[in-house]
Amino acid sequence: MTQQNFIERRSGFWNEFEKVINGNKKIVKSRAAWFPPAWREITQDLNTARSHAFDPSIIERLNRLVLEGNQLLYGQRSWSIKIIIDFITKTFPRAIRSQWRGLGAASLIFWGLALFFGFLCVRFPAAVYEFIPESQAVQMEEMYNPESYHFLHPRDVGGDADMFGYYIYNNVAIAFRTFAGGILAGFGSLLILCFNGAFMGVIAAHIINQGFSEPFFSFVIGHGSFELTAIVLSAQAGLLLGYSFFVTKGRSRAASIRAAGKTALPLITGSTIMLVIAAVIEAFWSSRHQTPSNIRFIAGGAGWILLYSYFIFAGREKKEKKR
Repeated sequence: MTQQNFIERRSGFWNEFEKVINGNKKIVKSRAAWFPPAWREITQDLNTARSHAFDPSIIERLNRLVLEGNQLLYGQRSWSIKIIIDFITKTFPRAIRSQWRGLGAASLIFWGLALFFGFLCVRFPAAVYEFIPESQAVQMEEMYNPESYHFLHPRDVGGDADMFGYYIYNNVAIAFRTFAGGILAGFGSLLILCFNGAFMGVIAAHIINQGFSEPFFSFVIGHGSFELTAIVLSAQAGLLLGYSFFVTKGRSRAASIRAAGKTALPLITGSTIMLVIAAVIEAFWSSRHQTPSNIRFIAGGAGWILLYSYFIFAGREKKEKKR
């Protein structure tokens, strides 16, 4: 391929691409479907020009088109409110449904361990101290004892805001550790998922044994739908990475993990949003012990129903009417 032939064959396309880049929003919107494959063609042209050592002015022009096209393609999308709305209303629930088998298995592990250790420690109360230190058990009792200072002196708004920041830091840290554990061939994610399920069962059993089940469950039910489900989602995202390490489907391990990362990204992004919502509820609603328990149970139960209804029904395409 000669430089002259290359320019004659492709310059019209470059000019058209440049017009879209320099055009107004209306022009960009009208070529939205055309632009991504066109940008890939320009990128290929740049690679061709470099590999044949064509004139530097041609390489410079193509490089500029690629950079500006990349900014238009990805830079604007990252700040688009429509992209955020589409993620919440379509992308995230569809990602949940696409991974329902893996999420079902992760949920079974998490809740199965929680129930197993919960029943074990309710039946044998002394077993609690085999899993957690006595000081931690006493601290948990203090949190849910209706006669404690914690209950008798509710926090002010400033205290709620401080706890909101703490809950976000704590919850998001757990989620990202769970997800990052997938790098260790998935074993890290599985281990953290198992630990959190077992720990929740032990703590719940100890609080029940102390006779504080009502304040405990009326507190947890409000934000638990978002927080606990987000932990399972984070684990599934990490397990996807681990699974791709062993099952490459003919690709290199690096390529397999990259592909799994694209599938896992909506899960970990959505779980982060859910953890922020959980932190808001936990700081400003769940901790309001003066609110009657029956109201908090009703509100919390409604939260569970609405969340899983969202997972099941949101983002579904309407079936075309039969002619």
